Amino acid sequence: MNRNLFFRAILAVLFSGVVFCGCAGPRVTLFPDAADPLREFTLSGKAKGKLLVISVKGIIDDEPKRRLIRTEPSAVEEIVSQLRLAEEDEEIKAVLFKIDSPGGTATAADLLYHEIMAYKERSGAAIFAALMNVAASGGYYIALPADRIFAHPTSITGSVGVVFLRPKLVGLMEKIGVSVKVSKSGKNKDMGSPFRPETEEEEKILQDLTDRLADRFVEKVRMHRPLDAQALSEIATARIYLAEDARALGLVDEIGYLSDALAAAKTLAGLAQDARVIVYRRSRYANDTIYNPSASRQHGPDVPKLEIALPGVPTEVRTGFYFLWPMALGQE
Repeated sequence: MNRNLFFRAILAVLFSGVVFCGCAGPRVTLFPDAADPLREFTLSGKAKGKLLVISVKGIIDDEPKRRLIRTEPSAVEEIVSQLRLAEEDEEIKAVLFKIDSPGGTATAADLLYHEIMAYKERSGAAIFAALMNVAASGGYYIALPADRIFAHPTSITGSVGVVFLRPKLVGLMEKIGVSVKVSKSGKNKDMGSPFRPETEEEEKILQDLTDRLADRFVEKVRMHRPLDAQALSEIATARIYLAEDARALGLVDEIGYLSDALAAAKTLAGLAQDARVIVYRRSRYANDTIYNPSASRQHGPDVPKLEIALPGVPTEVRTGFYFLWPMALGQE
């Protein structure tokens, strides 16, 4: 079947669903999304007690993603939903966050940090973090509540700092002969505008805000990690580290594979090695494993080509303050 026939077939099925939606019969879900409830699935183990794995992948934000066919929940919404379910299950003795994220907005990362801390206090469950491909900036920030942080041998982490991202169109506007007229109530009302350069005073204000948010990040690291002043000073430069260097500084506790992190987490949480490893998903996956990061089935032949941003919808990274390693923006 060629591509045109394939898309015609999909449209025919969708049209049929609309026309015959009032007819009795089983409900068919072509594109499961956030409207479907999260359900518990066991990946391994049979013994009493559970270890919940929650995947954190991609940009950490608190804005839902609008697609052509569905709206996907934000990272904050998805993860907090799983924590709420976990809080109702007394068999869950540990939660392991599998983190593969370059970070995200400062507020979204701080919200997740707060929610993880609150869950830990209310449930008494042990918290662990496994750093995967990239767990930098906000990706590392949300790992701080963990009782133990594991890193994959090839993980990149660190980037403990803040960037204030904003587009600048001044040079382009000058080239094409376009300008923007602004009436404002105070001299700083359009500070950070993409249509003009910052003044020296504005640069100082924006840098001060950035530095204060960075200080908050470094303080969180100091609260949770046993670092000396020299290590904290180096980390505050916001550079990235490979796993071995991160462990030498004290940013992570152990280096190993995901299976090693699971085994150690069970031991530290007082669970048997055959305790159940569970996940929350909206769809059942055949031959599911711990490496599957998805809560919803969102793949199939050619279907992702329909998942495009809608016209007029802002791009994923908007102007704002970020706990983010910008070089990893394209990893999702």
